[in-house]
Amino acid sequence: MDKLIIEGGQPLHGTVRISGAKNAALPLLAATLLAPGWHTLHNVPDLRDTRTMLKLLEILGAKWERSGKTIRINTDKMTGVEAPYELVKTMRASVLVLGPLLSRSGFARVSLPGGCAIGARPINYHLKGFEKLGVTTRLEQGYVEASVTGRMQGATIFFDTPSVTGTENVLMASVVSTGETIIKNAAKEPEVGNLIDMLNAMGAAIEGKDTDRLTVHGVERLQATESTIIPDRIETGTYLIAVVATGGMVTITDCNPTHLPALTEKLLLCGADITVADQAMTVSCPEVGSKSRCRLRSIDITTLPFPGFPTDLQAQFMALMVQGDGVSIIHETIFENRFMHVAELKRMGADITIEGTRAVVRGIGSDKLCGAPVMATDLRASASLVIAGLAATGTTEVSRIYHLERGYEQMVEKLQGLGARIRKVSE
Repeated sequence: MDKLIIEGGQPLHGTVRISGAKNAALPLLAATLLAPGWHTLHNVPDLRDTRTMLKLLEILGAKWERSGKTIRINTDKMTGVEAPYELVKTMRASVLVLGPLLSRSGFARVSLPGGCAIGARPINYHLKGFEKLGVTTRLEQGYVEASVTGRMQGATIFFDTPSVTGTENVLMASVVSTGETIIKNAAKEPEVGNLIDMLNAMGAAIEGKDTDRLTVHGVERLQATESTIIPDRIETGTYLIAVVATGGMVTITDCNPTHLPALTEKLLLCGADITVADQAMTVSCPEVGSKSRCRLRSIDITTLPFPGFPTDLQAQFMALMVQGDGVSIIHETIFENRFMHVAELKRMGADITIEGTRAVVRGIGSDKLCGAPVMATDLRASASLVIAGLAATGTTEVSRIYHLERGYEQMVEKLQGLGARIRKVSE
């Protein structure tokens, strides 16, 4: 098993390119099942999760080939309708094949999802949405079995809470249906918009992109298409936070600054300098004494659906607030178990108290965070520990980094390119 060795205290300088978004690539890969033919997807990141989804598509009968960041997928032959536990247990997004399989084959058997242990994340929104469309669902021995006779029927579906994967799955199920489907309180995340663009390019008729009310006019069939994965806003945010935590100046390219309104505002309030261009962001910190560190002001955040502060950047921001000059209140409203990184940050000297869904972070300054052996518990927790290790004095060892490799493409190499003293070794 691999681990990271980080020698902290080194400001970051240079340029880093952002990869395609993992959370956009996975639903777009699943959407290729909706229509036969050769689909072409550009800017696909090479990650553990995208490789898992491609393996699942193979099991279902698809063939694919990769050339750099472009993947071509042929879905002419659909020979399978089951997503087995062995794959789904490692990646919750595997459940996204439910909608396409129902639309294409009328039947699907998908294992209940796994992935990061950050909360229950039930798929009841998916199933209730399917049932509104005329689908019969049942749970049996850890699997969801769903079936429909003929085409699904348009319906009005309301989500009590915006669900990204729920919105995506219902969208993919409803595009080839009869009548009109309206999804109320739909998720507005950019990744959902990326999927809508692809589905419309395939011949779907979806209105309301970037709003919480989506209208789907059912069509008889779809065709293969060509689409591009949007830049990864969570990777972008992770590097923004890393620079503020360590000091220096970095230009982040091939990103979309409009996808991070809440984080940008919070970092400016912390004391960072950020310059925004069309597809680039330059972040720096005013020099303090001999260290290129920001005079970090402690800021409160509350995680919310887009355009609010992303839950996927909460752990990274907490690693930053450990170095603040006051008290920061971090309120997690999306997942009930997303503070598991706190115990590891405390091993490095952080002063954090958990109060239900809130974490109270008392800043200890930039010179009191100390390197230590820590263990990653989930994908974004891994990134927070890397950021803490980069900012700390001494050596930090991060184990169980397979979580990190699920969602960050070539993170070690990218950080090395910015001057970080980080390397991967085998335990």
